[in-house]
Amino acid sequence: MNQRSGSSSDLEALSPWVNELAQTFVSLSSDIALVMDASGVISRVEQSGGTPMAPEAAQWVGRSWADTVTAETRRKIELLLGDVASTGLARRREVSHPGGAGTDIPVAYTAIRLGTGGPVLAVGRDLRAIAAIQQQFLDAQQELERGYWRARQAETRDRALRQVVTDALLVLDAEGGIVRSTNAAAQRLGTDTSPLGRPAVLLFDAHSRAAVDELLVTARSGGRPVELRARLAGAHAYVSVAATPFRVGASQRLLLRLRDPTEGEPSAAERRRLAAPGNAAVVITDAAGHVRACDESFAALVGQPGEAALVGRPLSDWLGDARQPLDVLLADTRREGLAEREGLALRGSATAHGARVSASWLTEGDQEGIGLVVYPGDTNGLAAAPQRAFLQAWEALDGQLGRSSLTQMLREAAALAERHFIQAALQRCGGDVAAAAELLGVSRDTLARRRRGRRTPRQS
Repeated sequence: MNQRSGSSSDLEALSPWVNELAQTFVSLSSDIALVMDASGVISRVEQSGGTPMAPEAAQWVGRSWADTVTAETRRKIELLLGDVASTGLARRREVSHPGGAGTDIPVAYTAIRLGTGGPVLAVGRDLRAIAAIQQQFLDAQQELERGYWRARQAETRDRALRQVVTDALLVLDAEGGIVRSTNAAAQRLGTDTSPLGRPAVLLFDAHSRAAVDELLVTARSGGRPVELRARLAGAHAYVSVAATPFRVGASQRLLLRLRDPTEGEPSAAERRRLAAPGNAAVVITDAAGHVRACDESFAALVGQPGEAALVGRPLSDWLGDARQPLDVLLADTRREGLAEREGLALRGSATAHGARVSASWLTEGDQEGIGLVVYPGDTNGLAAAPQRAFLQAWEALDGQLGRSSLTQMLREAAALAERHFIQAALQRCGGDVAAAAELLGVSRDTLARRRRGRRTPRQS
């Protein structure tokens, strides 16, 4: 209804029938109708049949319309009455009446004045049903968003666990870029020669070597992680190459991480390949050794119902003992970038008493942590890991024949032998530095300095 669509006299003619009009509106299209004077004092209230929208509305007679709504929407009533006073017709506005049960009743009102100086008729629609539908829509939308983020978090977690096994890791001397140690994945890079003892840039295609070399220089000089894409030697696809600097005593090292950037969900064959050596389980901790994530295999391995039972708890509750404390492995990983232990005690399982554990330092964004691959029941002797590492390094040193001088190779052989015997002694003594020093016939301070890479004067 529009004041401009009829003359003022037409509306004034309807003025005596305002109460009947109010009844008609609520019976046809509205939930409530109010009759009031120009100042907004209510003289009649009509509600639709059945359950009234606001049972207490009968008490509004004699009250100002603005006094029947909440304080937050009182201004809208004033605007409605102002529109009626100036034009005779007020546009639709949504207000709220206080409800008897402590909940507000949202109502959309329009109002019209029946002639100059005539009564004002306001009709309203109850918006609670619409509000409920809108709330259901918002709840469904929020649940979809929560589901999406849960799926994203689960995908990120699964990818992180998978990358602990699949990422190729190499520890390099920062100055020369020579590979000092690797994880198992780096040994499967597709080259015929072990990367140990070789410049890391030789692992890459000739066209990528300059960029990789610049990456190593930038990481070394800038002291922060850097990343690029490069192509491996003999390969067509590119890999993501990240270099993270860290220090071992006075020496600077680089942790080089190689990852397939297009890696998706592994196939069944790939999962079998990853799990082949002793049904490996994976767990990720924070830098202090508290569990951040694990796969179902690890939860079952330690007799827990699932990941939720482990997250936030120290991994040492299930891995390591007084003979071989987990803290020693974690400290070596933080210091060296990579570390491995044989025969580490495994608790919570009725079938496995020991495990071989390979650990790697993780740096993803601002978070630092440690990824551990656990091979249960692998207790073939405490010296197996040092012996394998020694043989790999010796093979790499033998490959330098003709490229390095005898003096240089002898110096590297002596350093290699020293590292091997120190590691073997620590393994045999369960990480006890004092016991390992006694086994090697040196002082504890001397052993600590040699582990940090510092040379000491020869003892007689």
